Amino acid sequence: MMERHFDENLQALKYQLMKMSALAEVMISDAIKAVVDRNEEVIPAVYEREELVNQMQVEIDETCLTQIALHQPAAGDLRFIMGAAKANADLERLADEAINIVKRAKTLLTEPPLKPFIIIPEMAMIARGMVRDSLHAFVNRNANLAREVMFRDDRLDALKTAIAAELTDCMTMESSAVSRALNLLLVSRYLERIGDHATNIAEISIFVVEGRDVRHHADRKP
Repeated sequence: MMERHFDENLQALKYQLMKMSALAEVMISDAIKAVVDRNEEVIPAVYEREELVNQMQVEIDETCLTQIALHQPAAGDLRFIMGAAKANADLERLADEAINIVKRAKTLLTEPPLKPFIIIPEMAMIARGMVRDSLHAFVNRNANLAREVMFRDDRLDALKTAIAAELTDCMTMESSAVSRALNLLLVSRYLERIGDHATNIAEISIFVVEGRDVRHHADRKP
């Protein structure tokens, strides 16, 4: 009976994490709409979802502590619950980066658009996919998918470097563009950080599945 109750609680924990991840994904999407499409109307919803994410973070932490205290789980399940607590923290932090993007968007909306940048939407698409797949890898204990997420981080870093060069050229050619270019550069930095947090979750997934700590390792292959 206790074992069945524990399994049900684990499933509920997975559901909570996936729901939190979905909220964070929508926050990222709407934050980028505010920047790229200059859509001011989506901004309030980003802040509303942040409150939900913060609330869920507290609830998930409490769930993790309760499961450890009541059930004293064995090694594999213990790693999963401890990993869930860490993934929970990364989800909250990447949601904060969406808020940072919205703050930059609010400033950018007060000025004329600089020019279309296809790199930022591409970075956002990759970052959202990394968030989604890192959580899928975690809840499904899929180490292969986790490694795919980590490899995508290299592409995100390359795009960040590319847009930094492009924005630097803009600032060099047009002094009036400096403020807008710097704000867009910050947006790209926040997207890069979102990718970093998704990578953290992917690394946690591998630890849960394989018991291997792959943080800081150049070679993350099996």
